[in-house]
Order: sequence, then C-alpha cells, then structure tokens
Amino acid sequence: MNKLDSSLAPFFSSPPIFHSQKMSCSISFLLLLHFVLLLMVLPITQSFVFPLDEGGDLIVKTCKKTPHYDLCVSTLQSNPQSSNTDVPGLAHIISDFLLAKATDTLDYIHGLLKQSPEAELQKALANCAELYIPVVKFSLPQAIDALTNGHFGFANYGISDAAKEADACEKGFSGSTTSPLTDRNKLVDNLSGVAVAIINLLKGS
Repeated sequence: MNKLDSSLAPFFSSPPIFHSQKMSCSISFLLLLHFVLLLMVLPITQSFVFPLDEGGDLIVKTCKKTPHYDLCVSTLQSNPQSSNTDVPGLAHIISDFLLAKATDTLDYIHGLLKQSPEAELQKALANCAELYIPVVKFSLPQAIDALTNGHFGFANYGISDAAKEADACEKGFSGSTTSPLTDRNKLVDNLSGVAVAIINLLKGS
C-alpha cells in the first residue's frame, strides 16, 4: 500500500460517525415529537372517555343556574347516568323525568275519574285530563326529540307547554273544590322550569 492509500485508509475503515450521529438525532426528534403529540391528545381523549371528572360538581354548577336548585340536584342525583354525562345529558335526564311525572299525573287523574267523584270535582279532573293528554302524547316527546337533534328553541317550547297546562289544570279547581293534584301539578311546573333553564345554557353555549 502506497502512502496515499495508507493516508486514506482510516476514512474508509472507520465507522460512519457522522451518519450515525444524524440517525441518532432523527430518532431522538421523532421520540420527542411523539411524546409532545401524546401530551396534546391525552386531555382530549380523556374528555371524551370521561366527560365528567367530577360529575357532582357539574350537577351543582348546572343546578345553581336553575330556578329550583334542590329539585334539580335531587332529580339528577337519583339517576346514576348523571355522574358520567355532560350538560346536554343532564337536560335529557330532567326532560325524561318530567315526561315520566306528567305521565304519572295523567294516570292518577284517570284513576280518580274512575272513582266517580262528585260533579264539580269530576269536571275539573276531566279538564285536567284533556290538558295533560297532549302534553304526554305530543308536546314532551316532541320536545325531547328536538333536544336530541339540537333544536333547543323548539325543545323549550314543548317543555314550557307542560308547565302551562299544569298551571291551567290547577286553576280549574275553584270554590269549595280542593285540588287533589296540587303537589303533582307543582312538580311538573317546577321540573319544566329546571329543564328550560338547563336547555337555555345549551342555547348560549
């Protein structure tokens, strides 16, 4: 081997130092990028898997914006799903509960009518039945469908109608005729107020 060959030999026989360093830097950069992206995506993923880290706090915060805080909290906490949902979910729970209570009231009215009450009471109860039937059969189911589809204005209209009809039912008892539906009508009225208030939060979001 001549002098020229021997002088070039180290460059050809030694490992590709610069190439190895470049690959090492590239791998380190990719790992760092992966870690950063993971940190960015993790909170978003958690927000979908666990929409409520503190479900009780969301219930409290939401119910504070309604006209009947205690009723709102007790109703939502009675449903296990409320601890793992968001504000639209809370609106659904309240609305479904409202429909259940309105249906229960209508069934109760029919039960009273079957007992053949005296004329004035029977007239008032029959009037209440006429008021509650469209609420249970049409207004509230349509309102809940509207809520599901994001039509919050229409949902509030149907839910507000339930309160209006419950109030009209109660006012149908006059004079010496005592309403046997006062507590039930009040519950429907108050639940309607809670549902409307929560849906208004969705309208403003």
